[in-house]
Amino acid sequence: FSSRTLWRFGYSARLLKTNHFRTAASNTSFPAVWMVLAQYSGRIPGLSVVVKKKSFSTMPETVEDKANLELYSPHPEVRGMTLLNREAFKRTVVVPVLKVKKEIVNSLLKSLKHMVLQRPGLKRVVEDPEDEDSRLVILDPHKIPEFSLGESEQEVLKQLNVCPEVSKYNLELTYENFKSEEILRAVLPEGQEVTSGFSRVGHIAHLNLRDHQLPYRHLIGQVIIDKNPGVTCVVNKTNIIDSTYRNFQMEVLAGESKLVTKVKENNIVYELDFSKVYWNPRLSTEHGRIIELLKPGDVLFDVFAGIGPFAIPAAKKKCHVFANDLNPESYNWLLHNCRLNKVDNKIKAFNMDGRDFLLGPVREELSKELPLLQEEQKTSFHIVMNLPALAIEFLGVFRHLLVGEPCSAAGLPTVHCYGFSKHDNPTKDIQERAEASLGTSLDGRCSTYLVRNVAPNKEMLCISFQVPADVLYKRPCPGEANPASKRLCTSKDFSEEKLLS
Repeated sequence: FSSRTLWRFGYSARLLKTNHFRTAASNTSFPAVWMVLAQYSGRIPGLSVVVKKKSFSTMPETVEDKANLELYSPHPEVRGMTLLNREAFKRTVVVPVLKVKKEIVNSLLKSLKHMVLQRPGLKRVVEDPEDEDSRLVILDPHKIPEFSLGESEQEVLKQLNVCPEVSKYNLELTYENFKSEEILRAVLPEGQEVTSGFSRVGHIAHLNLRDHQLPYRHLIGQVIIDKNPGVTCVVNKTNIIDSTYRNFQMEVLAGESKLVTKVKENNIVYELDFSKVYWNPRLSTEHGRIIELLKPGDVLFDVFAGIGPFAIPAAKKKCHVFANDLNPESYNWLLHNCRLNKVDNKIKAFNMDGRDFLLGPVREELSKELPLLQEEQKTSFHIVMNLPALAIEFLGVFRHLLVGEPCSAAGLPTVHCYGFSKHDNPTKDIQERAEASLGTSLDGRCSTYLVRNVAPNKEMLCISFQVPADVLYKRPCPGEANPASKRLCTSKDFSEEKLLS
């Protein structure tokens, strides 16, 4: 599958799948005469026997079947509704049923479970109005062509001593029996995209509605609450993410206006105010992937830490963590979640600009720890920069961040930097932009990972590399008589000097 396909059907919950039914290729469509009968389904008595016809091994008709569509479509009068009226969705359709003695209903359901109608909130077995000792088992009309059973099903009924005659039954469908996509497809204008997927953040469902969906936004919000247990608030993003604090304005479409919520990711609990901090449930896998790269005792610098989805699990893994975020709200929730997860004594938290964090605490810690590394020591230093809109621009900070002789190559810090790309070759694009910021080539020295598809023709990627020694260090010139001299060399002075490997 393409990355875009994997993203659409991967981590996260999708509200809608498609606007089309696979009726053309269905091998279970009703004959044309039944389509006419279905138009008058409200006039057909509750139960009437259909004469069973002999089965033939011929291909059934493949015309689009109105009765099948009715089973999955609310009443057509709901088109254009903007204020949800659940009663308006009622309609009656005709479905096939089997008359069965009540004592063998369970055995029949097990034997013919693939033939039984499955609809939200719908009973599969109803009482027989003509016989209190019998029950009516509702079958899926898509599986019963011409209202007659196939030979294998007839053999099952024979073993259970059940009459194979299939009957017609007037079935009332209500709002509760329709799925959310079916409801919204019936309400919104024909031919337009129904809605996008939504992200689940605790009890909050987060939507990104398109302009043509906005007149129906409050109805859409209520449908999502009705059809998704545990969702009690639906919000719609009203502007793009702010590049400074990574939060966005939102409108509450339905439910309670409670935006402080609790989420669980990779067995760790976080609390946050969704209106004030950044949280994306689609990054769960990526958070876990980076944590897998760390070993106990490693050092993690999280430059844009948010509320802690990298920092807290790293601390749980017994890493030494320095976590920073410019947003005061994110910083406060980071401290809160550190306490909540009992790692507040293992994380040093900062509320600074990312550049100041790199030039201050990160440089200070690397200057102190890297010279002490021994060849046999296995401590690794990792720097995570998850601000995909801007992070690559921060890579220039690593130019001559440290002064002195470089440590062994194994001790050089590894950077995991995130970025967006709309390029035809996003991997090449992200590497070239990183190289431009660093002022050096990364050929053969980096790896690029596709995180997710953000939008059509827009990818989020992570480029990982060890900062080259000639980029990271500003060193005394070779042969300098006075090591304490203020004159320092650039990488040009070392162009012919073999770097440590």
